[in-house]
Amino acid sequence: MLTTQVNPYLDGNFAPVHQEITSDTLEIIGELPPSLSGMFLRNGPNPQFSPIGQYHWFDGDGMIHGVRIHNGQASYQNRYVRTKGWQIEHEAGKAIWSGLLEPPQMDNPYGPTKNAANTALVWHAGTMLATWEGGAPHAIDIPTLDTFGEYTYDGKLASSFTAHPKIDPMTGEMMFFGYSFAPPYLQYGVVSSTGELLQTVPIELPMAVMMHDFAITENYTIFMDLPLTFSQSRMQRGELPLMFESEKPSRFGIVNRHGDNSNIRWFETPACYVFHTLNAYEEGDEVVLIACRMDSTNVLMSQDSASAPSNSIPRLHQWRFNLNTGTTSETMLDDVATDFPRVNENFLGRQTRYGYAGRMVEGSMPLFDGIVKYDLKSNKSQTHKLGAGRYGGEAVFAPRPDGQDEDDGWLITFVRDRTEETSELVVINAQDVTSEPVARVLIPQRVPYGFHGAWISEAQLNA
Repeated sequence: MLTTQVNPYLDGNFAPVHQEITSDTLEIIGELPPSLSGMFLRNGPNPQFSPIGQYHWFDGDGMIHGVRIHNGQASYQNRYVRTKGWQIEHEAGKAIWSGLLEPPQMDNPYGPTKNAANTALVWHAGTMLATWEGGAPHAIDIPTLDTFGEYTYDGKLASSFTAHPKIDPMTGEMMFFGYSFAPPYLQYGVVSSTGELLQTVPIELPMAVMMHDFAITENYTIFMDLPLTFSQSRMQRGELPLMFESEKPSRFGIVNRHGDNSNIRWFETPACYVFHTLNAYEEGDEVVLIACRMDSTNVLMSQDSASAPSNSIPRLHQWRFNLNTGTTSETMLDDVATDFPRVNENFLGRQTRYGYAGRMVEGSMPLFDGIVKYDLKSNKSQTHKLGAGRYGGEAVFAPRPDGQDEDDGWLITFVRDRTEETSELVVINAQDVTSEPVARVLIPQRVPYGFHGAWISEAQLNA
């Protein structure tokens, strides 16, 4: 008897939801803190239709799940990011584009790729952007979650736009980059605090690579030229064009914030891959980077590949790049598998004492069963365990509006309870992470696992 293998990213709580709902006055277990006021948002892949060919988790259409918190009460809504591609497929009533695991559709009349707008969210200069690293971001209305459309900085955006732009909390500037599989392979941009695109400069790379994240300090921007390479010849042979080449070194480029290719400095380490950085800062002659490092990655392999090999497990590491001597050191900070790291973004680019990351479950699927709080000063950590059969995602730090301490605030994430078959938003006191959540907001429909979130404060909403 033939059995059809179900793609695990279209099954269970990875499967999409198709209803867009709005629900007011949600049930709350515990109590939402009175000073926690704003909106939590999370983006993620949610395919509108059954896929063409093999489906990869990165392929799905962006869907934003939002919880508005005010005066101790909460409401929920979810909306697709209505990209051009989403609208074309919606009108056709079926998928038009295949995904990352299929050969590019060079004969697709609408173009070979679809901007899924499914990865992350950033609030800058009064605008909410849904990001996807292969194209332009999309502007989203808050709090309705309606899509305004592609956001190109008055037509000045000349590259793709990383899913993870960085905002300097002191100057308000936003740094971003775009990578490409055709020269220039990397472009670097700076947006002013008022939302004006000030500069875009090319940065030379020896070959095309997939570059998912980067980091900033007070004065520098750090790029990661890691050997997940793109090859036209592999694609022409019918192979997957992206491959991790473990014999090539990893390179970290440090450039002045308003600099260009003429003043970038490169530091080499053995091959590794990093999807997400926690933070970076300057200390004396050194630039320090903290990120979740893996020896290699199989992220764009076929879904048929076996469980994740041990060398593709991310763990928190620290690099020190000495700008005076040119030397590099690399240290593992924790042997626990973690990813989706975050800090209190009021301190981004400066030395922070604390960092937070999702604790990963052993196995082939990206499941998180806890939240690790790192004390980078004492080299200790504490873990909030979500509980048996309960899995979450990225924990976003929401600072207390009048808080003085770096960790004075809350960690917020969606959690799926497999036993109860319920979804909820959990709010954890960041200064007491091992305790029970201070509040659990019950969501009236299933919230699939997704990617990255954002907290928009009441002050930002009012501005």
